[in-house]
Amino acid sequence: MGLELYLDLLSQPCRALYIFARSNNIPFEFKHVELFKDSVLGKKPAAGSGAEQPRAGPSNSEGAGKVSLLKKVPALKDGDFTLAECTAILLYLSRKYNTPDHWYPSDIQKRARVDEYLSWHHANIRANAPKTMWIKVLIPLFTGQPLPSEKLQEVMEGLSTSLKQFEERFLQDKAFIIGSEISLADLVAIVELMQPVGVGCDIFEDRPRLREWRRRVEDAVGKELFFQAHEMILNIKELSNIQIDPQLKEQLAPVLMKMLK
Repeated sequence: MGLELYLDLLSQPCRALYIFARSNNIPFEFKHVELFKDSVLGKKPAAGSGAEQPRAGPSNSEGAGKVSLLKKVPALKDGDFTLAECTAILLYLSRKYNTPDHWYPSDIQKRARVDEYLSWHHANIRANAPKTMWIKVLIPLFTGQPLPSEKLQEVMEGLSTSLKQFEERFLQDKAFIIGSEISLADLVAIVELMQPVGVGCDIFEDRPRLREWRRRVEDAVGKELFFQAHEMILNIKELSNIQIDPQLKEQLAPVLMKMLK
């Protein structure tokens, strides 16, 4: 029984895992999970070539629930072993498949820098960047009404503060977060920062240092793979005109509204 990854490429952590596995030629079976089961947000990407590609077909939501006790993606199944949480899975794959050292360096200080960024990331970049998609697309889709523009402005201000810290504290004048080569820190950061881009908030446009870093990350993993992983998020606005089942709206709308209070 081979390695299985339960993913939905609408999810930033899922994209990080997908890119990491593919760029390191790690063999795995792609198990597509619908984050928003029974909603249009479970829309599947176009069929790819081979088991490792995103593919159409039945959702593996039920299977993911059995694999991950947390009942969320990403989730890993490797024989009888199961694992949840993006960072834990990335580290597991890097160790099991002995991926190039630059991803998670053996040098104790460089590794500590990766750990430092991953610890900072959740309360800063991840705390702000995904909210742009909720405000501009997902909440209006489920509630039937847009949120006040002030809400997006508030989130963008918080994100701007985080980006300033990211550039000054972590990136500085280096090619990548820990130096001259890409690491897990860069990968986790870039997938998160593509979330605003997908809904029309181009955070790279007026930040040349950040824009050049993004270009280097794309080149390091391969542009084709990078944009394949982000195809769904970069076309997410197409979902805004699709009708949602009324019962699903009724169930999810109050929950979504509470998320941004």
